[in-house]
Amino acid sequence: MTVFTWEHIHLRSPDPAATAAWYADKLGAEVIRTKQADGATRIDLLLGGGQKVFIAPANPALSTATPPDAPYFGLEHIGLTVTDIDAATAELKAKGVRFTLEPMTARPGVRIAFLRGPENVSIELIQRG
Repeated sequence: MTVFTWEHIHLRSPDPAATAAWYADKLGAEVIRTKQADGATRIDLLLGGGQKVFIAPANPALSTATPPDAPYFGLEHIGLTVTDIDAATAELKAKGVRFTLEPMTARPGVRIAFLRGPENVSIELIQRG
């Protein structure tokens, strides 16, 4: 059987530079800017120690759909592991991040919280153990 390995997450944004700055400031992502053959600058992130996130500009000539309310079918959120969810939540709140679910125990040994990123991306913080 074919072995599949993780490659990337792809986000669309009306302002990729601002979106990248948010992920760098709030979640410690490394921003990578690459000059394209057409002269445009591509903006990517390395998140959580190496997960690739591509940020593409939205075509201003096209309208975009309103994000659905959770829960819904399809990709619902991205999850990031933290070692101390209470400290992470306090740190992010001090940076102005809006939480949609405060830290809670989902089941024994698992605590979760959800926050809202740019373009309405739902991000889960999870602490195990």
